[in-house]
Amino acid sequence: MKKTIIALSALLLASPVFAATHATDDTVAAANEGANTAKEKLHQTQNEGKELKLKSEHAAEGKSHDTTSKISEGTQKTWHKTKEGTEKGWDATKEGTQKGWNKTKEGASDLKKKVTE
Repeated sequence: MKKTIIALSALLLASPVFAATHATDDTVAAANEGANTAKEKLHQTQNEGKELKLKSEHAAEGKSHDTTSKISEGTQKTWHKTKEGTEKGWDATKEGTQKGWNKTKEGASDLKKKVTE
């Protein structure tokens, strides 16, 4: 019981900080979303450039219709799609974690209000 009271007291002391950061949490989430979109577009463009470079190398060597060239081009394209998907998943995980943390802070603030009433 003593530990619970100490934890609740610490939570109540820290809750004004949580309330002050709520507005900035939404701003940060919006900025992260914009950054993720820009990063995705950048990587897609970079990947397309690499794919076109490989195709042009194969064409210059006269191997554009070879099976090994088509396989390597397909493999590269698949690898880029995998990287993009992994990156999207990682970004979603980070954002979900941040949203969870924000909900926890809001819950602490609500709890403080209930306790002080």
